[in-house]
Amino acid sequence: MVPAALASACAPYGRIQPPDHYVTLQQGIATYYDADGSGACLFGPSPKDLMVAAMNADEYGNSTACGAYIRVTGPKGAVIVRIADLCPECRAGHLDLSREAFGLIADMAQGRVPITWQVLSPDLAGPIAYHFKNGSNQWWTAVQVRNHRNPVARLEYLTTDGHWQSVPRTAYNYFVQTRPAMGPGPYTFRVTDIFGSVLVDHSVLHRESGTVDGAGQFPPP
Repeated sequence: MVPAALASACAPYGRIQPPDHYVTLQQGIATYYDADGSGACLFGPSPKDLMVAAMNADEYGNSTACGAYIRVTGPKGAVIVRIADLCPECRAGHLDLSREAFGLIADMAQGRVPITWQVLSPDLAGPIAYHFKNGSNQWWTAVQVRNHRNPVARLEYLTTDGHWQSVPRTAYNYFVQTRPAMGPGPYTFRVTDIFGSVLVDHSVLHRESGTVDGAGQFPPP
């Protein structure tokens, strides 16, 4: 990873009211599937971390749920999972867990069990990071925010004339800018989490198919 050249600043930013499922204990059901860490969020396989899950379609939020950490409690115990995928046929409250995660909260033979779950803000090692998609360039710039302790609400970049331009978010968990073009970089990015906290990173270099570290991490809400 390539570090951003200058430090991030963290401060509250405006008023954001996160949906209830991000701040309150939820009731629902859990099922399981053959997860490898890849999926709709396009994080790629994570064979060393299979504590992952797919979020239901009602609460996926055009990929806002991607990367969120959730504590899931079932009949046999609790587990913390990271949202890496979308369950298109699942409705509100439903989490589709990896086999490995499901086995920690219920007997596999049950297949479908009642659960409670809640979004967490865990301590993470290191800062947030910016991953540039394969094919990303100065005219079609696709940026994914990774290693964030809180779900991400928006990404903006500072234009050459000094204003913040919001970058549209896709359902496949990339922020993609086309018109006006973002340019070749380096960039100044401003990332806001769902609780209104902000990180600003300067001198972020463009690395197609590469990841560039920021310099800070979101605080707990």
